[in-house]
Order: sequence, then structure tokens, then C-alpha cells
Amino acid sequence: MTFTLVGHRGALGLEPENTLRSFRRAVTEGAGAIELDLRVSLDGHLVILHDADVSRTTDGKGNVAEMTLAEIRGLDAGQGESIPTFDEVLDAIDLPIQAEIKAFDAARAAVDTIRDRNLVDRITVTSFSAEILRETLDYFPGIRAGLISSRAPRESVDQARAMGIDVLCLGLASLDEEFVDLCRREGLEVIGWPANDPDQLLHALRIGTAGVTSDFPGLLRESIRDIPEVTTLLAARPDTEHHRPGQATP
Repeated sequence: MTFTLVGHRGALGLEPENTLRSFRRAVTEGAGAIELDLRVSLDGHLVILHDADVSRTTDGKGNVAEMTLAEIRGLDAGQGESIPTFDEVLDAIDLPIQAEIKAFDAARAAVDTIRDRNLVDRITVTSFSAEILRETLDYFPGIRAGLISSRAPRESVDQARAMGIDVLCLGLASLDEEFVDLCRREGLEVIGWPANDPDQLLHALRIGTAGVTSDFPGLLRESIRDIPEVTTLLAARPDTEHHRPGQATP
């Protein structure tokens, strides 16, 4: 089993979130995948933005769903970065992507893009909303899907199995080895979040998660270098022939 470090909104702790600058930084920091957030503009374009309102992450104000792409593109998202479209990120970054659907209208648009660009093997569609995922899987049963929760409820395992979900992205603090083992037996991959320091990373490795989401994508690489137990825990996992820098076995 590999261990994947997912760059949260790119490299959220280092760069303006959900920007091309942030995603490129995640690549250089050694992330094995990136996570991003999808919303739809007034004129139907998939854009990368976490909040419904643009005021927290840009120099503008207003609801993304009430703004055209041109209006959104005119905003400064930090350090001169603009809010990218989904297609721009797909063109710029070749890592696997966790694409979190933040609004119902983004679900089908995301699936259409993934299907049209033949990226089914590269992208996992995720959401906190089981209803969004249910609609997504009904629309395109072949897509890889992940349910997000800040906790680790036992019913999430049953729900995931019933819906055909592949991944559970769960609050790391609520996870233990017994629960992760249960998920593995049921054929579910578990990604813990957030892991923003070595102790959180070690907890994830000790309990056997398939990976973690981090604001600091270089965390795994630095910990392999600095913390012997990280190297030991990674070495104890069944090795695979092919892995990316953030999907490490030393």
C-alpha cells in the first residue's frame, strides 16, 4: 500500500489557496495528489473556489454563482493570482486530483469535463453531501467518488458501500486503527485530514490510513528525512512498483 499526501487546496499553508501558484507549489513540495473545490459561475464555467462568497480569498465581494467568469477572473486571489477554471488546473497539473463539489450545479459539469477529457482514472469526485455524490454516481456510475466528514461515523461505512463510494475522507482526530481496518476490509480507502504537523502524520501512519490531506505538502518528505519512525512505518507497508513523490515508500 502506498501512502498519499494530498495538497489541501494546493499548498494552502504556503500559497494563496486554490490558485495555480498553490497547485504548482504542491507539486514542487512533493504532493502525491491535490485537493480543490469546484463551483459554477453565473455563465456556467467551473471555477476553483472554496467559499460561496469571494470576499475571504479575493479582493472582491459577491456570490460566485452571481458573477460571470470575466468578473471572477478580474479578482486578485492573492499575490496577483486569479481564480482558475477547472480546465486550467487540469492543463497545468498532472497529479491525481480530489475535486470537491461545493454546489449541486457543479456536479454534472465536473463529470462532463472528467468524461470528455478521459480523466476517470485520475480524478476522485468528493463531497460532504451524500446527496451530491448520489446524484453524481447516478449520472455517471463509473466515476470514483469520496465522501467527506469531519468525524468517522460507523454508518459512513455502510453508506459508502451502499452507494458505491470508493473513498472516505475523514477527520483524522476521530480515526483509530480499528475503524481504518474495518474500512479496509470493506474495500474502502481512508484519507485522514488535516495532517499539518509530524504528530498528526505519525498518527495517520500508525493507524494505517491510505494517506492524509495537508496544508503543507512537503510534510511527508521532511518527516521521512527527520523522523526515523516515519521511515520505519512506511517501510512496513507492502511495497508497490509505481509511486509518486507524495505516495512514498522509502
